[in-house]
Amino acid sequence: MSIFSRFFGRKDEPGDAGALVANLEAGEAGDGVALTVLFADALNFDVAALAQALRAYHRSTGDARCEITEDPGPFLALAGWKNHVVRMVGFDVPMPAESVEVCVAPAHYPQELKAQVRAHRSHVILYYAGYEDSVLEQYVALATVAGALARLGALVVLNESAHTSLPAAVFDADIEGDSIELLRDLDLPALYCGFVKYEVEGVQGVWMRTYGAHHFGQPDFAALAEGHHEGEKYFELFGNVLRYLIDSGAEMGAGHTMQVGEDKFLRLRAPLEAEYFLDGPEAVLVTELIGAHEINARPH
Repeated sequence: MSIFSRFFGRKDEPGDAGALVANLEAGEAGDGVALTVLFADALNFDVAALAQALRAYHRSTGDARCEITEDPGPFLALAGWKNHVVRMVGFDVPMPAESVEVCVAPAHYPQELKAQVRAHRSHVILYYAGYEDSVLEQYVALATVAGALARLGALVVLNESAHTSLPAAVFDADIEGDSIELLRDLDLPALYCGFVKYEVEGVQGVWMRTYGAHHFGQPDFAALAEGHHEGEKYFELFGNVLRYLIDSGAEMGAGHTMQVGEDKFLRLRAPLEAEYFLDGPEAVLVTELIGAHEINARPH
């Protein structure tokens, strides 16, 4: 069966055993995880080079394969190994500038690279379409393909639903240590759940929040910090809380508290009416750091 048919999850001909076939149930609700890879130049895809880069990426990807449509029309490709399948859709045009800016503006990498990203020429969207249930492992699979694409001239990797991005070099196979394990242990707000800081007119302080936690079945978290200098503190706090919730399967909601230090607790509440800027289609909980003596006090 042609790659075009298998790209859309159809496998009904003899001889397809072992072929890469997209599992459309992985994102059938339109809410599957995805990453976008941007390139400085026009799209010039070398499927053999990608397959080789994937096989060399990690000992677990040694059986990786990659196929691409040969017919004129949209760029469609499949990459996969073990129980992972990644659908790739390429566009020989820049990604919409507004979508790029949402992911690039809050990111922490050099302005020189950001300028290159804003001037990019083409992009490829990676959709998870394999058979792994863990959302974290799905993201790791996408990041692995992004790492292979870093060898082919990729500039940056964006997570549009998380409002964030990272330089493609971060995912390069030449990074020290176990490459897959490093992707698995990546701070969640760095890419898989974004971390954004913004000032609100008339509000003293800086709001900080995550985006994209709904993919993991978790709410996003927000906090009103004293200033930008508290960015690292909340980046680590939100990342640690989300990691705990994802790993443990625990759930938190408005009114819950969680110990995050020897005498420090996190109290959660729903956004107030005046915090309209936190409104969105996904759930957000506002966090307040309190002492043990404040646990039974009413939230502000």
